[in-house]
Amino acid sequence: MHADAYAAMAAEEDKHWWFVGRRAIVRALIEQRVPISHVDHPKVLEVGCGSGGNLAMLSAFGMLDALEYNDAARTLAQKRSSIEVKPCALPDDLSHARGPYDLIALLDVLEHVEEDVESVKALSGILSSDGRLIVTVPALPFLWSRHDELHHHKRRYSKANLRSVLVMAGLEVEYISYFNMLLLPLAIIHRLTSRFRHEDALATPSGIINALFSRVFGMERFMMRHVSLPIGLSLCAICRPRTMAAR
Repeated sequence: MHADAYAAMAAEEDKHWWFVGRRAIVRALIEQRVPISHVDHPKVLEVGCGSGGNLAMLSAFGMLDALEYNDAARTLAQKRSSIEVKPCALPDDLSHARGPYDLIALLDVLEHVEEDVESVKALSGILSSDGRLIVTVPALPFLWSRHDELHHHKRRYSKANLRSVLVMAGLEVEYISYFNMLLLPLAIIHRLTSRFRHEDALATPSGIINALFSRVFGMERFMMRHVSLPIGLSLCAICRPRTMAAR
């Protein structure tokens, strides 16, 4: 993304319903499905941390490292946290990663990378033997819109496609689910009509609407505690290194 897009994201991601809701869902999934609490001094890594909106949340789970490709985003992330954010480039440059890690977060990054299988494979190499990778990506290819173009997405994923990428990279998928399901009808209308308008959806809506959307979106974390959602604007997956027996 361009530097101005990262600046706009930094201004919005503490309050915008989508960022708030995604953080709530990712936090709940880690708490419920990642066996990290029993690890002594767990090590956590966020790859592609952007302007740093997830760093405070992820730091609650262990000693946190952060990597980011874009110089402008890296500067913004360092300003809002005490973490020294290091440069990286997927899949070829993870030289600043100090693994092995017990948890790696790749949150809406994979869709920006041309070589997605190779990138996940590189990250699997710095996971601990019992570590987990949590991934989120935009879903439903038919919803491709100006939003994707503005944010330099290479693709949107189906569940089958994301699972295939993770398995080809040598990982075992423990959990995979769509999310942002409850607001999907509104998202479909907006994404399809945005093809004929010159605007994006990053700006935070009015207070009441933003609070309502945040609450509705955040409710999905309770649903995902028990089930995998059948459809949604995004996908998430939790995976681990494949055991020797499985290979």
